[in-house]
Amino acid sequence: MAKDTEKAKKDITQGSYTAKDIYVLEGLEPVRKRPGMYIGSTGIEGLHHLIWEVFDNSMDEAMAGHAKNIAITLLADNQIRVTDDGRGIPVDVHKQTKKSALETVLTTLHAGGKFGSDAYKVSGGLHGVGVSVVNALSTWLKVDVCRDGGLYTQEYSKGIPKYAVKRVGKCEGSGTSVTFEPDPGIFEKIAFNWSTIIDHIRQQAYLTRGIHISVFDERIKEKAKDGSLIRKSYAFYFEGGIVSYVKYLNRVEKPKHETIFYVGKEVEVGDDKKVLVETAFQYTEDIQPKEVSFANNIHTVEGGTHLTGFRTALTRALNDHAKKNEYFKKDDETLTGDDVREGITAVISVKIQNSTLQFEGQTKAKLGNPEARSAVELAVGEAIKEWLEKYPRDAQEIIGKALLAQKARKAAKAARETVLRKGALEGLMLPGKLADCQSKKPEESELFLVEGDSAGGSAKQGRDRRFQAILPLRGKILNVEKARLDKMLASKEVKSLIIALGAAIGDEFNEAKLRYHRIVIMTDADVDGAHIRTLLLTLFYRYFPVIVERGYLYIAMPPLYRIQSGKQVKYVYSDDEKDRTVIDIKKQKLETKKQKAAAKGETVSEEEGGELKGIEIQRYKGLGEMNPGQLWETTMDPTVRILRRVESADAEAADRIFDILMGDEVLPRKKFIQTHAKAVKNLDI
Repeated sequence: MAKDTEKAKKDITQGSYTAKDIYVLEGLEPVRKRPGMYIGSTGIEGLHHLIWEVFDNSMDEAMAGHAKNIAITLLADNQIRVTDDGRGIPVDVHKQTKKSALETVLTTLHAGGKFGSDAYKVSGGLHGVGVSVVNALSTWLKVDVCRDGGLYTQEYSKGIPKYAVKRVGKCEGSGTSVTFEPDPGIFEKIAFNWSTIIDHIRQQAYLTRGIHISVFDERIKEKAKDGSLIRKSYAFYFEGGIVSYVKYLNRVEKPKHETIFYVGKEVEVGDDKKVLVETAFQYTEDIQPKEVSFANNIHTVEGGTHLTGFRTALTRALNDHAKKNEYFKKDDETLTGDDVREGITAVISVKIQNSTLQFEGQTKAKLGNPEARSAVELAVGEAIKEWLEKYPRDAQEIIGKALLAQKARKAAKAARETVLRKGALEGLMLPGKLADCQSKKPEESELFLVEGDSAGGSAKQGRDRRFQAILPLRGKILNVEKARLDKMLASKEVKSLIIALGAAIGDEFNEAKLRYHRIVIMTDADVDGAHIRTLLLTLFYRYFPVIVERGYLYIAMPPLYRIQSGKQVKYVYSDDEKDRTVIDIKKQKLETKKQKAAAKGETVSEEEGGELKGIEIQRYKGLGEMNPGQLWETTMDPTVRILRRVESADAEAADRIFDILMGDEVLPRKKFIQTHAKAVKNLDI
């Protein structure tokens, strides 16, 4: 624990920020030995986490009202620079460490202005690992500080200062610039992703309105027609804050109402503590809800108390309004939380004082503060009631949609009781088309979802029946992006799949009853096959998310070509691989022919070798063209097959893609196809 906590001064104004505000908790030594403990991993996510840690410091200055501009620049040689016009990290001598406060911040874990002082009342970086960890995991880091008219600098190598902090000149204004180069000895691969950075920074810009954030990429120099260099860049500035964010999230959706609900209110939660609550929402024609929550600008992926408070307030307010305006046919009728959340796009943001901020677990994925729930419930509940009265037409649209969802929920419940009765879930009434496996252990059992009866027949004959089950699917299944659960359960193919899996569906899904821990989508390598695969992916993503999250869903990769030369047979999976394989076979045959000719004292020219024949190339148009043996040895044999595991690391991006590809709106889908058409290979028309 830190020393002298009780000595921390309480009379510091928001504008002051000196060495005494930098409070030291512990050293930096363990970081390089166990980097995963501090940044989550040494993969791509951990690499980008370095940027977020430095950027969070700049955002904390902005949230405190001391910075208006932040810039992130991707430089050559895997270097990143983050610059802000905040107050600048203090450079005077720190009382506890006897070093410059700047060096203390950069070389001591958990040293900063967010511990034991009032320099930052609210920040997102408090529970982050800090710039000191970035320093420790970088081969080189340089920090420049403009403060009190002086420009100060210091450089580090793997967390060790190269020299003491020194003044190198004069400067106007104030701010901090941190440039660092991640250590390739720590990270698996140094490859910063432009889209990942843009998506994260855009989100942060929405949460702190009025802040200018720029991102520049100087790694690749593109030239304009006149020969001048083009600087790849993105700039963000949102006066609308989270209202603009809701508009952005709904950019491919059709709104149910034009007016976006917004409330921004500071709520007292006792002991002179306050919680700043900001919430915005809008309903769309979509079925799926989108709820994005934040605590001190940290994305709480798993929600938490603030999200619970919002849901409670929304459900209560809509029920009260519906009863008051006689929307219900029965006195005891009520809307559930699921009813009122159907099709909503909501952003919930709370800002809590640092000393009381609590997260469940190390990942900061779920907020744990109880006062956040009551604060959001109070602020949002009162505001929604007023908003519904002010916009009665919007209220009518929203409650009408909720009542429709209620009707569908009751119909779906009746359908589930028919489809998912006890006997079916226990495997006593498995679908007739299912060729089940002998094993009853889910961890070793596989279910192949095969396109068509023909391919299904080959798969049934070619499989290893000990652990491989086959379920043929006839035609294209229902597009569940456009259908509620009651209609979905009326689909014969979907119903067969649900019963075969044995774990129910949606909110009633029970992983413990899942009969297979490897579910493989096996479709033809053509346009129709891709469409069927997308329909199945939509079904799993929307109604069996646990299967995706647990890594149980796979896509089979059947070969495109069978290449035979004499007794040698090779299967290849792309046109490029086919061309390379043919060239290799020709080279091998030419070399063999040359060796035989040399033994006879003869020669073979390159031209003669190029004329070599005897290579048969078969293009597979569908799985049904393969006999059972070929299907086994190319696509089903665990020792040689290629499977792609379906992952959804970015749920928000995946949700948007499914909305575009499978939703009702034509223009976004048309734009997506036009944008990505050139990247499509192996297109059969």
